[in-house]
Amino acid sequence: MAHEVLETTCCVVGGGPAGMILGYLLARKGVQVTVLEKHKDFFRDFRGDTVHPSTLEVLKELGLLKEFLELPHEEVTSLGVIIGGSKFEVADFSHVPANCKFIALMPQWDFLNFLASHAKKFPSFQLLMEHEAMDLLKEGDRIAGVVVRNDGRNVEVRADLVVGCDGRHSVTRTAAGMEVIEHGVPIDVLWFRISRKPGDGEQVLGNVNYGKALILINRSDYFQAGLIIAKGSFDEIKARGLDEFRADILRIAPYLGERVNELEDWEQIKILTVQINRLRRWFQPGLLCIGDAAHAMSPAGGVGINLAIQDAVATANLLTKSLQERGISMAALATVQKRRELPTRITQAIQIAAHRGLARAFENPGSTQAPWQVKAVVHIPGIQRAVGYAVGIGVRPEHVRDEVSEGPRRRRTALTIFAALGIAATAAVVTWTAWKAWNRTS
Repeated sequence: MAHEVLETTCCVVGGGPAGMILGYLLARKGVQVTVLEKHKDFFRDFRGDTVHPSTLEVLKELGLLKEFLELPHEEVTSLGVIIGGSKFEVADFSHVPANCKFIALMPQWDFLNFLASHAKKFPSFQLLMEHEAMDLLKEGDRIAGVVVRNDGRNVEVRADLVVGCDGRHSVTRTAAGMEVIEHGVPIDVLWFRISRKPGDGEQVLGNVNYGKALILINRSDYFQAGLIIAKGSFDEIKARGLDEFRADILRIAPYLGERVNELEDWEQIKILTVQINRLRRWFQPGLLCIGDAAHAMSPAGGVGINLAIQDAVATANLLTKSLQERGISMAALATVQKRRELPTRITQAIQIAAHRGLARAFENPGSTQAPWQVKAVVHIPGIQRAVGYAVGIGVRPEHVRDEVSEGPRRRRTALTIFAALGIAATAAVVTWTAWKAWNRTS
């Protein structure tokens, strides 16, 4: 039986934030775009739920911000961390150069459904649910489309350009045999739910104590909780039993009290194997990878989702004209990597350095006290604003462009590179201080 064959100009593999934003941006310019999503809906727990000021700025530029903010969400204007019994503010978003000076916390499925509902208003947009990419179609040395599985049958989606937005376990980059540069990460994250009370602390980035770190993300009536553990230690934790696991959480966050007993089965606890890697080259003839497919990020700070969205905006800015003209050259694809590789490398370098500092905390299983060096660093004037900029805006934020304007773009590039260097230097100082402090206490 012959396969069903679909034709489009751009086939986007993966209906996550980057894929949906890219699909929307291309469709609003009349480009025929097909987004493939392997699941029947967007409802999956333990996805990143942070929508940063840089992404909110993109929504404003698209005229979608007002409606977006009418959806249920929480607004975070600062982030703090508790080390032992001492709380420190580490990030302040109230001065970021954006209209929204906060991070919006919203279930990712609401964000994706919002984008999908607006993208479907464009006649050139097509979203295919339960269409799982299995392989790439190749014609000579060019990628010509995607082999998709839907309801037990194969479908060929032929396209001028395939964009892999299918995450850290990307089928597209694996099928293309693209070279991945791995960076060792010393941590994994255990995700689970735990109920939240109105009197619980607000805007806490993490609790660091007893050789572990606990992240609590406010989801109104419950926390999405993440316990940061040493890489590869989950089997050992399970072997010790749920009672000991609950006791560990209670030691770090005693105010949770009896709520830790809501964890009754290991099925409630999901592991995220943390990776930091990037492709040496993000593209091949007919194929481009962006987001986690091009550069897997740590969940630290929730920056991975927003970096992926910035990739999508840059891709649309740089490739829309070529897609409209139905001619995508290797040189055009290279411009995307050239623009987005610097932000990727800087962000990953900061995450790697921070993880090394955090790994030192695992070496002290006893009660942690915040050393004076940490207290001194958080009192450096402007450091909370700098960290707020790094997390909320990031390196080289992208803006929706209808026409290329080289002059302003050069000025923005110079400013963002300068800001990135300052952010990197600040992060290096903070990480070095924390490393030295924990080294002395361990």
